[in-house]
Amino acid sequence: MKDAAEIPAEPAPQVALRPPEQVMRLARMGAMFPSRLSFLRRLIRRLAADRVRIERPVWNMDADGHGHAVYSLRFGGHDYALVAVSTALPDDQRTDRVIATAWDSAYVLYDGIPSAAEIARIVADAPRQEAARFTERDLVLSRANKSVRLFAHVVQCLREGRQPDPAMLRSVGYLMRTTAVYGNGKFGIADRNVICDRPGLDGPFAAEMLTVWLIRHFTQDLVEHVGGAPLTREVRRHLGIGNATGLGMAPFLVRHPVLLNNWMLARETALARVRAQKDIASAQAERLHALGLRAARHLAEWSVPDPRHQARIVRLRADWEQARRLLTPARLGGRRPLDAVMGAVEAHTPEVQELMVSLLMEPFGALVDDLAESMADTSGAFCPPLRDTTRLREEIETRFGWALAPDYASRAGCAQFWYVSQSKQEPRLGNRFEEPGAELESPLDIGRQVAALYHALPATGRSLAAFLQEHPEHAFAAGRVTLAARYPYAEIHDNLIGADCLPIDMLRCKLAFFGAAKFDPKSDRWTRITLCQGAPLADELDAAADDWWLPVQLS
Repeated sequence: MKDAAEIPAEPAPQVALRPPEQVMRLARMGAMFPSRLSFLRRLIRRLAADRVRIERPVWNMDADGHGHAVYSLRFGGHDYALVAVSTALPDDQRTDRVIATAWDSAYVLYDGIPSAAEIARIVADAPRQEAARFTERDLVLSRANKSVRLFAHVVQCLREGRQPDPAMLRSVGYLMRTTAVYGNGKFGIADRNVICDRPGLDGPFAAEMLTVWLIRHFTQDLVEHVGGAPLTREVRRHLGIGNATGLGMAPFLVRHPVLLNNWMLARETALARVRAQKDIASAQAERLHALGLRAARHLAEWSVPDPRHQARIVRLRADWEQARRLLTPARLGGRRPLDAVMGAVEAHTPEVQELMVSLLMEPFGALVDDLAESMADTSGAFCPPLRDTTRLREEIETRFGWALAPDYASRAGCAQFWYVSQSKQEPRLGNRFEEPGAELESPLDIGRQVAALYHALPATGRSLAAFLQEHPEHAFAAGRVTLAARYPYAEIHDNLIGADCLPIDMLRCKLAFFGAAKFDPKSDRWTRITLCQGAPLADELDAAADDWWLPVQLS
């Protein structure tokens, strides 16, 4: 007989996955919420399982909070350290834009425990960011600016012997916000392959999320140091770390189709497993009901200055009040109750539907958490080549109907173009008919390229290799079509150069996978978010460390 450990577990039952043509639309991707598969959630679970403890061997700060600190930890059998540098920044130099050259604070996640000489190097170079030089021991490079209003308020309250105003905490939610968290070889730091096999940092963006979580800890220590008194544990838990993110993040989803597929496939598989449950325990029903109430409170605490986006939140609050009535224990007592819930919310907006998707996963960690292990791209794209142009045509007609629909020759069909700025080497989006630079266009127009390939195919079948030898300009599009059979969620099913393409939808999708909440769009091209709000503190990494989905202020 085989040992029990050698017997493969029965695959979890699941209903049919939602099809890519439903899931991979910008309007739906721009309605996503964090879930227990988000990278921050997975990281915290791994930190708790490893019983990680954070130490602060260096705290060299003056009374105004300027200086440097070092936080160290051992995780997955490796030592790491965050070196944090806090500097004086004139108000007129504080900006979240990528053109900034100075910040309130700068950070390096270091591979190992840095010596005094290495700390001195980082303290000198980190504030210069891309103007400096870094080494393979530097895993992540980041910088952050204060939320001046809240930081000053918290300092004043602590100096006066009281805790900060709960309304102020709700309105901002973080003491500092990062404007970049760079990994994977940027500006000379370590390539991802240095850490991609290490326990704990093997998942997507795990090192970056560890950096963000440690930065949050530093910002709280810093405000207590300047204020001269401690925050309550409740206040510390509610304070997250902010982030300001722009167009630089959006093209990632297009340039990494296998990763995008793996993220979306894991999420859709998790939903399919949950929906397949024939019945649920009364404790799970009570939990879902409580989470529905928590989500309502979270939405009530989520407000943004932009009137258009605030109106969207107000509508979501009202719609959610109806949708959460599906989560009463009485409604969840029938057969396949969660499948019924998802069927019922199909009458609601995509935002209600995607909020429900994230909520339904929460009580079922044992059922879905293993899917987080499949979200990295460990081997790169591999697909058997298509035999001939006839098969290629069939694939396009079957899987790329969305690409054939737009009129790319019209002004609306090709109104925008993606390019990379020379000064900052960051992606940008231009108006084709009003701005120069279209000759520098980046190949993110997947739909247009596939449509051009389709219309260039011969009427009768021939060898695909021979066709591409004669028409090498279509090789990239043919490769993307080939990917679709094995990676069905690899493509965004919209025209990414059309007049109605909103990059903010791509940003929200990616940021939701990071674990972001309380999206605060400043335009259709950049947003502020909150990370780690409600996340466990450094001394709270225990079995209960995973219950912080859509946190709410306790008082």
